[in-house]
Amino acid sequence: MLHYQRRIVFDRAKDEGERMTISEVSKKYGISQDTLRYYERVGVIPPVHRMKNGLRDYTEEDCGWVELAGCMRRAGLPVDALAEYVRLCQAGDGTFKERRDLLLRQKGQLAMQMKAMEESMERLNYKISCYDKAVKTGQLVWD
Repeated sequence: MLHYQRRIVFDRAKDEGERMTISEVSKKYGISQDTLRYYERVGVIPPVHRMKNGLRDYTEEDCGWVELAGCMRRAGLPVDALAEYVRLCQAGDGTFKERRDLLLRQKGQLAMQMKAMEESMERLNYKISCYDKAVKTGQLVWD
């Protein structure tokens, strides 16, 4: 019966685009179902559309928010900053400056993280090159 009810909802929603279950969204974006629920609960994604039986029914718009959340989280954007960004988006066009400022702050944070990672990569490359020489010569020398 549940499958039949879901099919009716999907058929009525064809004009709104393809819809997905939480399981399908989880697989598509590589984000666990628990994390998707958490993101919705804390405001990282807006409230997801629901079927009549209360199950999450992700629309294309919902999936767009999930994709953005995944991208931003992989880039290191903190959950609270992402939730603030979503809140500002939902508040309307009067928040363009605040959204831009938030993104600029996060871009600065990300740039600092990238610099630190580049320095770590240089250090690793140096150590690897020393070990490459050691493998050939049998002697480890730190230049």
